Amino acid sequence: MPSIDLNQFAYTGDRKLSIADAPNSIYKLYDDKKEYREKLEKYQDEIDELQYMMYAHDRHAMLLVFQAMDAAGKDGTIKRVMSRVNPHGVSIDAFKKPSEEELDHDFMWRTTIKFPKRGTIGIFNRSYYEEVLVVKVHPKIVTDYQRIPKNLTINLDKLWQQRYEDIRNLELYASRNGIHVVKFFLNISRDEQRDRFLARLNTPEKNWKFAEGDVKERGYWNDYMKAYEEAINETAAPHAPWYVIPADDKNNMRLIVAQVILKHLKALDMKFPEVSEDRIAEFEKFREMLEND
Repeated sequence: MPSIDLNQFAYTGDRKLSIADAPNSIYKLYDDKKEYREKLEKYQDEIDELQYMMYAHDRHAMLLVFQAMDAAGKDGTIKRVMSRVNPHGVSIDAFKKPSEEELDHDFMWRTTIKFPKRGTIGIFNRSYYEEVLVVKVHPKIVTDYQRIPKNLTINLDKLWQQRYEDIRNLELYASRNGIHVVKFFLNISRDEQRDRFLARLNTPEKNWKFAEGDVKERGYWNDYMKAYEEAINETAAPHAPWYVIPADDKNNMRLIVAQVILKHLKALDMKFPEVSEDRIAEFEKFREMLEND
């Protein structure tokens, strides 16, 4: 199969995203299910090896942010891509409707306290970006329900720009502290989302996934696309890139996401800790003790 140029999906601030022009699907990166599994397992093992080195090196951390419309496959992608990575080196957090405690803090508090520690990969299933996506599409959330002083919510255009600025500053701060932020927008088409919702209704073992609210949100599709486009264009940077991944083919999507993660792990300057010659000499003594035990 042909190789894939990951740069075609990357947004680092040097060009503007037009979601209307971004593909929801591309040519298949695999011939059949067998080749798909073989490729994915290879990428999974490479990610695991590099994460193990990251853990031993104990200098870097990586934050993977997944954003998408409902049914785009965030959960499945995280599960499939990371399933062979040592759980000790990975943390996963899903952010839903804010709790009462979370509403008593600033809008990024609940996510910043979950940032990954050195040597680990942190994964956010949704994130602080919800505050310029769903909240922007439904501004009553910020004006009526979030506990923000009224004078700060009078001019909503100003508020969104301030939030973009805060997010940019947070991600720059993270970068300056060795936390490498990589962000994914899983770009599903409206037709494919409809088909997946119908599959949830028509397949008994998937009924539990169906939520009435998901269908209602489809009515705001164009508003969400505009919000995603603006959020990505406002926050894309070399140190915190966005990748807009075609999501109509789940297998393709997972192969691309895995390759992006590998690309950024390989770019890190890390190695296993070196052992001194004196320490190596001591190993002989311990080896002899163990062999004679």
